[in-house]
Amino acid sequence: MTRTTLVCATLLALAMLSCSPSAKTGKTVVSLAKYREHHLKSLVDDLRSPITAQDLPHIEFYPENKAWKFTCTCDILQGEKPFELPTYSGITRTYIRYATANCKYKTKPFKVTLYKNLTQPSNPLYSDHLFLPFKDHTNGEESYGGGRYLDLKATDIIGGSITIDFNRCYNPWCAYSDGYNCPIPPRENHLEISVEAGEKNYHGPHKERSEVKK
Repeated sequence: MTRTTLVCATLLALAMLSCSPSAKTGKTVVSLAKYREHHLKSLVDDLRSPITAQDLPHIEFYPENKAWKFTCTCDILQGEKPFELPTYSGITRTYIRYATANCKYKTKPFKVTLYKNLTQPSNPLYSDHLFLPFKDHTNGEESYGGGRYLDLKATDIIGGSITIDFNRCYNPWCAYSDGYNCPIPPRENHLEISVEAGEKNYHGPHKERSEVKK
């Protein structure tokens, strides 16, 4: 079996997994396999992406572990001022601290901050988006040294709580190539635990991108 055939077979197998409705919220809950299949397809299809179909066999994930899916108490922040979040390319992006979530892994509590990007295009698809960049003790060994990301929505905050599934965390494009504006996780989201969930370190050929888009 060729590498391209293997990639296609893998994506097809993942695509066959269906979505299921949530009994609590009535929303459609996308299975982890379906979520990862969509993530990989988006990487390949995006013309700006450093990843091609030939690179997909080098992208690995931890097996799903439900211990890394938390229902956390969530506080929406008031009176926060916009700030400039640095990226690994040297430029900054304007964000605001939107909410904090208090979670617990086994017996160890930890807190993360969720951010809203104020420099995204005025697109209704992004109006609800919350960004969770973080670092943890797996960085540089099992996972990308620059940290990983999670995408959430403001509407995910229901009744003062939010579900955060670290199985869905992914690498920034900087894990695959130089030349991208990847936000650096703020110090308040440097977790003193090993998040053995989500995307692992990329072991494929590291690319170089000469032009950095502003």
